[in-house]
Amino acid sequence: MATQDIPTGEEGTTRAAGGQAAWTFRGHQMQPAEFTTAMVQLYQAEMRRANTWRTRLDTTTQWAVIAVGAAIFYAFTNTTYYGVILILSTIFVTLSLWIESRRYRYYELWSHRVRLMETDFFAAMLVPPFAPSPEWAESLAESLLQPDFPITMWEAFGRRFRRNYVVLFLILGVAWLARGFIYPTPAASLAEFIARSGFGTIPGSVILGIGLVYNGVLFLIGFATAGLRQASGEVLPKFGEFPVLGELWSSPPSGIERAARNVSTQGFRRRQQMLIWLISNKPKAIAKRILEDMHRGVTSLHGQGMFTEQEREVLMVAITVTEVARLKALVQTEDPNALLIVTGAQEIFGRGFKPFARPA
Repeated sequence: MATQDIPTGEEGTTRAAGGQAAWTFRGHQMQPAEFTTAMVQLYQAEMRRANTWRTRLDTTTQWAVIAVGAAIFYAFTNTTYYGVILILSTIFVTLSLWIESRRYRYYELWSHRVRLMETDFFAAMLVPPFAPSPEWAESLAESLLQPDFPITMWEAFGRRFRRNYVVLFLILGVAWLARGFIYPTPAASLAEFIARSGFGTIPGSVILGIGLVYNGVLFLIGFATAGLRQASGEVLPKFGEFPVLGELWSSPPSGIERAARNVSTQGFRRRQQMLIWLISNKPKAIAKRILEDMHRGVTSLHGQGMFTEQEREVLMVAITVTEVARLKALVQTEDPNALLIVTGAQEIFGRGFKPFARPA
C-alpha cells in the first residue's frame, strides 16, 4: 500500500518499524494491516446486525401468517362471529406490516453500511490503484456518528407489502367472500350475501364498503410506491418490480447516471467514468500533482476568458468516480480559487479505462 493511499489524520503518515507506512493520529499509530483488520471487524459486526434484523423481519411475517391461518380456521368453524374474527385478523396483519416496515428501515441502515464498505473499500482493492474514496469514509463515519434511516417509511411499507403481505390480504378477502356465500348455506342472491355481512345494527353494505376502502388504500400505497428505490441493502429487480409505476417516480437519467450504467463487454460493471475540466492560475503545479500522486494523464488546452480577456490553460483529466474527491482535495490544496467542472463520460477507452474492442 502506498503512503498516499492511507487515510491521514492530524499528523499524516509516518514510517513505522520496518519501513512500513503508518497512519498517525493524535499520537497513535495504525499500520495498514491494522486498519484493514479493523475494517474487516466492522464489516462483520454490521453484517451480524443486518442478519439479526433480517431474522426479526421473518419473525414478524411468521406471526402474520399464523394469524391468517388461525382466523380462517375459526371463521369457517364459527357460524356467528366469523366477520369479527376476519376483521380483527386484518387489523392484526396491518399492524404486523407496520411493525415489519419499521424493522425493515433498521435493517436497511445496517445493510447500507455493509454496502458502503463492499463497494468503496473492498471493491477498491480489486481495482488498482487501491484508493478508497474520502467521501465514502465521511459517509460511513457520519452514519456511525449520526445514524439516519436511508429509506423512507413509505418505501419500506410498500416494499414489505408487495413482497409478503399482498398475498395475506388477498387470502383474507377471498375467505370473507367464500364464508359469506357458502356458509351456513349457499347464498341465493347478492342481497342475501350483503345481509350476512352486517354486524348487529350496522348493515352489510356499510361493512363491505369500509372493507373495500380499507383494502383499497393499502393496495394503493403498496403499488404506488413501487418506483421508490432508495433501498441499498436489497437486491432490487434489474428492470424494476413494476416498470410502468416506476416511471412515475423516476426522472430522465442524466449523463452521469447513464455513464454509471455502462457495462463492459466481459459483463462486469465498471466504475463510473468522469471527465474533469479545470481552470486555475497554477496549472503546472496541479498537473504535476495529478501525474505524480494520482498517476493520471493530464491534457492542457489553450483557452481565453471572454470577460477578463486573459489567456489561461484548461486542464482536461479523465478519472473514475472514486477519484473525484481525491482530485478535489488536491486542487483545493494547490489553488483554492480554481474552477473545477465534473462531467459524466459515456465511455472512456484506453489505458486505465475500458479497453478497445479487438477486431473480429
